[in-house]
Amino acid sequence: MAKSRPPKRILESYTIKGSDKVIKPGDCVLMRAYDTSKPPYVARVEAIEAAGSRGTNVRVRVRWYYRPEESIGGRRPFHGSKEVFLSDHYDVQSADTIEGKCNVHSFRTYTKLDSVNAEDFFCRFEYKSATGSFVPDRIAVFCKCEMPYNPDDLMIQCEECSDWFHPACIGMTIKEAKKLEHFFCQTCTAENGKMAENSHEATAQSEEKPVESKRRRR
Repeated sequence: MAKSRPPKRILESYTIKGSDKVIKPGDCVLMRAYDTSKPPYVARVEAIEAAGSRGTNVRVRVRWYYRPEESIGGRRPFHGSKEVFLSDHYDVQSADTIEGKCNVHSFRTYTKLDSVNAEDFFCRFEYKSATGSFVPDRIAVFCKCEMPYNPDDLMIQCEECSDWFHPACIGMTIKEAKKLEHFFCQTCTAENGKMAENSHEATAQSEEKPVESKRRRR
């Protein structure tokens, strides 16, 4: 008679090999890619289980995050360098493939970070891996180019209408944008009759200082 397999044990936590970092269900982790020339995969741990006679075979059930380039549509200009999509793709992997913990922030929380570390990512979409569709399927757009916000890009805000603009879309360089003391967009300048000296055209000689970027304003 064949021996029955020992039952799996559900674990509350697991210490990543070679470190003192402890993961629990709900934590996000970096997992070693099959192709070691590629960056590690990002996943959310759903469950941790141990199998084998001594319970040494630890496996994790994960829900994958996809990077934009891993999605059907590929990376687009408004995708941030640290952006990932929470997919409907679940998997079971050996816990030995976990390289470390990471943080997947909401979009709003990410834009408020004082600094972004290597382990910081953000997610604003859920991704349907079979169809390539996203939830939500529409988000706010900004600037004359009508593109969603990429937190990697500097944007400046009109003091009148509060809309945000990419410097390049209004004929400015990044260096010029960082020198601004005040900014009124072309539409507001025309509609309200604001003088040129109140717009960006007259502030080019001001002392250079960083404008308040969109990351800190959201």
